[in-house]
Amino acid sequence: MGLVLLGVSWAMALAHNDAPQGLQRYTFTPIWLGYILIINALSVKRVGSCLMLDRPKMFLLLFIVSSAFWWFFEYLNHFVHNWYYLGPPISPLTRVVTASLAFSTVLPAVLSTVYWLATFKQFHHAYTDYWTFKVPHPRAIALLALSISTLSLFALGAWPDSTYPMIWVSPLIVLISLQALTGQQTIFSVLQHGDWRPFCFPALAGLQCGFFWELWNYGGMTPWKYNIPFVDRFHLFEMPLLGYAGYLPFGLECILVASFLGLTVHTEPQTQQ
Repeated sequence: MGLVLLGVSWAMALAHNDAPQGLQRYTFTPIWLGYILIINALSVKRVGSCLMLDRPKMFLLLFIVSSAFWWFFEYLNHFVHNWYYLGPPISPLTRVVTASLAFSTVLPAVLSTVYWLATFKQFHHAYTDYWTFKVPHPRAIALLALSISTLSLFALGAWPDSTYPMIWVSPLIVLISLQALTGQQTIFSVLQHGDWRPFCFPALAGLQCGFFWELWNYGGMTPWKYNIPFVDRFHLFEMPLLGYAGYLPFGLECILVASFLGLTVHTEPQTQQ
């Protein structure tokens, strides 16, 4: 079902029909619903379980949270204008509804990919008992990081061309710093024990999903385009190669949101017999 949904939707997105009533504008959501079904099916094939079946209520909640999550990045983009959307004009209400549906697939896609990566024992062996990393004076470091990252977000409006990378880094640092300052365990606390899975798995998942976001955007009749200062060269699809680095911290932000919801997806799933 996922393959059919993805294949048909992608073919429609690439169809050369730019009439306002064309369906290309609405193909993003079914493409990614197809991907989500496929990646969950691959998890079931490997270990007999997947995020969609293990936590069905939480899985559905992710769609709602995801929409608000990505609208936050759309808000930040108003200061730097790193990406913009093409296509025939539509009413503001239609744009909000269709965009919200499209944005709702982001967290389910990334977190389902993290779950799938966690089905590979090789990754667990590679990123467990790894390099230990302990932060000296964690509260002082957290306070400094919170101050710098908060100021960097305010700087987006004043110096967008030089501060735009902070869109992907600063929100992550702000939230982790607040956790550390309030005495909570962060998703990266286990780094001091050599467990890098909550760092590496979501970063890899963000990069994998980023590749497919760009692939399925390329050549479509209603794509988004980029305007990224200093690195706007050597493109892979519409995205400059260095721009893919932004998907690494973005994957970490996705798993941070999951941790706030009480969802853990980077541990090794139990194989069902």
